[in-house]
Amino acid sequence: MTTSLELRQDVLDELEFEPSVNAAHVGVAVEKDVVTLTGYVECYAQKVAAIRAARRVKGVHGIADEIQVRFMDATADDEIARRALDVIKWDTALPDDLKVIVREGLITLSGTVNWQYQKAAAEKSIRNLKGVRGIINNIEIKPTARPENIKKRIEDALKRHAEIESRAIRVTIHDDTVVLEGEVDNWDERYAVEQAAWSAPGVRQVDDRLRIG
Repeated sequence: MTTSLELRQDVLDELEFEPSVNAAHVGVAVEKDVVTLTGYVECYAQKVAAIRAARRVKGVHGIADEIQVRFMDATADDEIARRALDVIKWDTALPDDLKVIVREGLITLSGTVNWQYQKAAAEKSIRNLKGVRGIINNIEIKPTARPENIKKRIEDALKRHAEIESRAIRVTIHDDTVVLEGEVDNWDERYAVEQAAWSAPGVRQVDDRLRIG
């Protein structure tokens, strides 16, 4: 069984191994299977990459994010907003009417899309912009179609997915919300299950209650 000290070292090694993260000023503390990331990085994209690197480590079941984003020079909020709007408008997967509000480098996204992948794409498209300290994604999902067999579509998708052991996963539908329950082996499998649920037409919300075994 991995001790807290061993798990901490594994996370530090993974952060050092991740080329998109300058981990020189990132601290790691571990209590049981929960990792706390502290310190600072040079941009928001590095913060996201550091969290993902920690998730990849076997034995990590929870992450507390206390990483700060620090810049050598500040970028005005109006300039960040203009750049964010330009990036969104250039992305063919996104509608042109999404809204952007910036305050002290924190971007809030709002508007409506038809699919979860569009909501995720909007956030991802602006993650690397200079001056961004964080993103609040308030974009709503309003599907244009609502098929009656959402549950079966998701269960069939789980069976097709090579990375998922579908027998340990339960899918229930409440209105337009998909509830996922059961146990998965790691963060990657959990993410794959979520994406399978989001890919079904008519889904507006996914309630992920999966446990990492």
